[in-house]
Amino acid sequence: MKRVSILGSTGSIGRSTLEVIRKYPDRFEVVALSTGRNIELLLEQIKEFRPRAVAVSDHEKAEILRTHISDVRVLSGLDGLLSVASLEEADFVVSAISGSAGLLPTLQAIRTGKTVGLANKETLVMAGEIVKRELKLYNSRLIPIDSEHSAIFQCLEGRDPSTVRRLILTASGGPFRELSAEQMNNIDVTDALNHPTWNMGRKITIDSATLMNKGLEVIEAHFLFDFSPDAIEVIIHPQSIVHSLVEFIDGSILAQLSVPDMKGPIAYALSYPERLENILQECSLAEIGTLIFERPDIHRFPCLGYAYEALRLGGTAPTVLNAANEMAVDAFLKGIIPFVKIPVIIEEILHAHTPQSINTLEDVLEADRWARRKFNEIVEVR
Repeated sequence: MKRVSILGSTGSIGRSTLEVIRKYPDRFEVVALSTGRNIELLLEQIKEFRPRAVAVSDHEKAEILRTHISDVRVLSGLDGLLSVASLEEADFVVSAISGSAGLLPTLQAIRTGKTVGLANKETLVMAGEIVKRELKLYNSRLIPIDSEHSAIFQCLEGRDPSTVRRLILTASGGPFRELSAEQMNNIDVTDALNHPTWNMGRKITIDSATLMNKGLEVIEAHFLFDFSPDAIEVIIHPQSIVHSLVEFIDGSILAQLSVPDMKGPIAYALSYPERLENILQECSLAEIGTLIFERPDIHRFPCLGYAYEALRLGGTAPTVLNAANEMAVDAFLKGIIPFVKIPVIIEEILHAHTPQSINTLEDVLEADRWARRKFNEIVEVR
């Protein structure tokens, strides 16, 4: 029986994780859950899965939840999240909190020797060097849950890294793949949230529309698999059937294919090195017929290029890129800036930053704060 703590249980990844666990109650036990503010759904999850503790980021919402339950510990704020991430009873922690808020709880899980199923790419984007160092120090392990990194993880398994030429991350291209630059000036929030193949949270859906999501995944792949930026390529694949590929030095390519459903990589992470039965619908290649691949258009989707630039600059540059993107996406969702200004502002902040070496967690947090202050200066001026 594997005992599981889920950070972000009311989000898309968290809900899918509970779907997998629901099918295999003899193999998994939920010992802890967390949410930001969605206590209504969390209460339903508590009643079904009976965890030993839950955490609510919002203190007021946590107080309300306490009036509804008495037999489960209700923790709150950052301290509550850190407690859930390091709960002694947990063997496996699913890190599914969206954005930079997932960094500290994920590090806490690593520091208590947990195996972490990582769906929060920002953890490695912001602090990849620290995460890698602490994984060794605390004898912890990361298993990727992002579909692209899970695919690469599966293709690389048991193979000598020196035989690999490059990693190829696939991207759906988002909802605006075929729009002209002029048409992109008229994109509104509803358009941007209408992803053609995946059902995801709001922030990651906008990241997919700008291709920043793929840029962040390039940075994540660098830290997960120890490949240089030049050995990590992105290709557009609108059907989202091929989740990523690995090319070897002899020219052969291995790929992982399945229907676009996050329960696949979640189940693989939870059960690794085994596989669970009946998780995904059949992937009928005959019905799919044709698989399309295209080069990404960096001119229309410059965020992907900025991610490569930040990775090559190194140090605090990826941290600043991530913070600038979070602020810009939030501003777009609130109607403060138009869609086409997201990459413009990110570029301005990235190029205003002088990358610093990352030696401590405080270096990461200060770079994050700097980028957010810079964003507020830029947006206020405009």
